[in-house]
Amino acid sequence: MPEPLEPLESYGEEGRAIASTGAGGAADLGTQEAETLEKTPGGPEGTGADKKPRSLWSDAWHDLRRNPIFIISALVILFLVVISIWPQLIASGDPLACDLSKAQEGSQPGHPFGFNGQGCDVYTRTVYGARTSVTVGVLATLGVAILGSVLGGLAGFFGGGWDGVLSRLTDVFFAIPVVLGGLVLLSVVTSATIWPVIGFMVLLGWPQISRIARGSVITAKQNDYVQAARALGASNSRMMLRHITPNAVAPVIVVATIALGTYIALEATLSYLGVGLKPPTVSWGIDISSASQYIRNAPHMLLWPAGALAITVLAFIMLGDAVRDALDPKLR
Repeated sequence: MPEPLEPLESYGEEGRAIASTGAGGAADLGTQEAETLEKTPGGPEGTGADKKPRSLWSDAWHDLRRNPIFIISALVILFLVVISIWPQLIASGDPLACDLSKAQEGSQPGHPFGFNGQGCDVYTRTVYGARTSVTVGVLATLGVAILGSVLGGLAGFFGGGWDGVLSRLTDVFFAIPVVLGGLVLLSVVTSATIWPVIGFMVLLGWPQISRIARGSVITAKQNDYVQAARALGASNSRMMLRHITPNAVAPVIVVATIALGTYIALEATLSYLGVGLKPPTVSWGIDISSASQYIRNAPHMLLWPAGALAITVLAFIMLGDAVRDALDPKLR
């Protein structure tokens, strides 16, 4: 016969506790470890029921704060936003003040980027050009995201004839080349403001967001919690706003963030071709267009606005990639 186990007190203060295992045996645990397991039902790492699981957004923010790509791109974008609102913080000159006697001259004290073909300070125009480019990109992205999300979300939620009509309309807009459409539509516009360019981008940009929103809504409305809300008598508006939209908006945010940089580049392209923004508006695209004919004699006129445009577009694309990685559970 096996000898009976001695009581726990016989082991002294540093005694051992006996815990039964699932196979009918026994596991020898330290007394302190046993007390820890009793206090933390989720295990020794403290992941029990007293800790609330992070939501998708808090988990994404937790990952973004540790992503160097996100930090670098966010700092660059923050700097661009600040100088767009207050360009006089780093540029005290007037972007429209020109002196023909200094045309195409290089760097000088107080004018680190030199002068353009009209004798205007390239540094001042590059700083003030950020305001126009960022404003056009942000407003165009907001318009595209709102219009595309509403149309695509309604089509995905209701389906039927509405979905069919929107799908065919989306195919029509996808068949229009963006640059060619800009040459045709904006060539008849005489306004020198930014609104015709923004309206054109929204007109041809919403189909992409619409398809993304439609697919996200179709996927979200098939989840069990949406079916349960429908069975309990929830209205369509409540299901759309409370249950579907918060779980379907992540792909739209990712695509819109990446598209923002694309719209900034598109504005510069249209301005370069002469159908986008027009003087006296200060824009990187206008400066690149005017400097292209002097690239051999004065390359600095093209280098600085083109470099600022490239850095801005790259920052928004990097930000979009970081947000996509954080919000896509498949990439974890």
